[in-house]
Amino acid sequence: MSDLNVVRLITKKRDGGLLAPDEIAALIAAYTAGDVPDYQMSAFLMAAFLRGLSDDETVALTRAMLHSGTVLDLSDIEGVKVDKHSTGGVGDKVSLVLAPMVAACGVPVPMISGRGLGHTGGTLDKLEAIPGFDVGLSIERYREVLAEVGTVLIGQTGEIAPADKALYALRDVTGTVESIPLIAASILSKKLAEGIDALVLDVKVGRGAFMKDETRARKLAETLVRVGIGFGTPTVALLTNMDTPLGRAIGNGPETAEAIRLLKEETPAGGPCDDVVEVTLALAGEMLHLGRATESPEAGRRLASAALRDGWSFGILQEIVAAQGGDVAALDDPDALMGEPVATVTADTSGFVADIDPLALGYAAVDLGAGRARKEDDVDPKAGFVLHKTLGERVEAGDVLAQIYASDPSRADTEAVRAAFTLGAAPPTPRPLLLDRFDGTRWERGMGNAD
Repeated sequence: MSDLNVVRLITKKRDGGLLAPDEIAALIAAYTAGDVPDYQMSAFLMAAFLRGLSDDETVALTRAMLHSGTVLDLSDIEGVKVDKHSTGGVGDKVSLVLAPMVAACGVPVPMISGRGLGHTGGTLDKLEAIPGFDVGLSIERYREVLAEVGTVLIGQTGEIAPADKALYALRDVTGTVESIPLIAASILSKKLAEGIDALVLDVKVGRGAFMKDETRARKLAETLVRVGIGFGTPTVALLTNMDTPLGRAIGNGPETAEAIRLLKEETPAGGPCDDVVEVTLALAGEMLHLGRATESPEAGRRLASAALRDGWSFGILQEIVAAQGGDVAALDDPDALMGEPVATVTADTSGFVADIDPLALGYAAVDLGAGRARKEDDVDPKAGFVLHKTLGERVEAGDVLAQIYASDPSRADTEAVRAAFTLGAAPPTPRPLLLDRFDGTRWERGMGNAD
């Protein structure tokens, strides 16, 4: 499309108009080439956020972002390549456990991940808490590691969906993260470009998620699955609860340490993390089923559970770290990734943990240095929290609720962390962690637990 008038496209979308596929393609191509400045693309993102995008516009945006760079062909690597993507939540370190677990069961996992967005951490930031771990592998090395190890975890390169890489950072600092069409286009352009054969999605809903209510979360899941299937990629979504933090660690080093402990079948610093294991096994079951390793997701969960229990998964993690330049010795003492606590948060009264506000802790982690207020900000790999009390547990006055970790102790705000805890006279009524499943045709409830 010649003579691109960016202002006209912005005002057209601002006023509720529909953009043609060639208009969207031209805009994304020009932005990727550096011909559209960030301030104009920010205006377009806000217009799209406020006015929405139709299904046709979402597909066109996904296609334009997908083809802004190289679309990989991994057909020469044996097996059905399956990836997973989470829409993000506080304490969500599932990918670090899931990728080696599924690879240990024989299904290749090519995983291209992102940085933190808003109040949630990113898989890349967590991986980089391991000294030397290189998330910037070349495409050639990406293919080699996948073939050698069975999984590989990298960030977007200049070759893979470069438009999404630029827009991802811009959305984070312009208040446009929560748009369903923008989320769908971002996720799918990146995932479809990496050479996968199937995709499993963890769509989180609740206070700690970008989707706060179930209606919007379902809409996002349906959009993602249908667009994915429309591109010829079998796609399944699980709807999972993010009303409280997932696990006990929040922040890059703390979450990485927790994930390593889980893969080693050891108790993490704050205590057991059954919720992390439950979500991970459910997603692994879906991936192993789509990867044709098992006849059903339920059988996939059982196989994944065995891979965790018997140490196969941790062995794959060691191989991943070595292949991507990381310090394998760091896995021997994962708690060293976060150092010593700089502050301790204690309970003022006795009772039961009736609630933990994940959003409050997510923003407190950003303030501590675990996230970014501006897209150019660095993160502190040590910054974060470990919760020593979690939902439903008994607390006595003076008990440790959480410990704070950071390279800069002056940024520790014990009152903000204490305020995220609500104590009550009785434990709260448990809410299921795994809510629903969508496969493109229908929603299913009652997914059950892994053995």
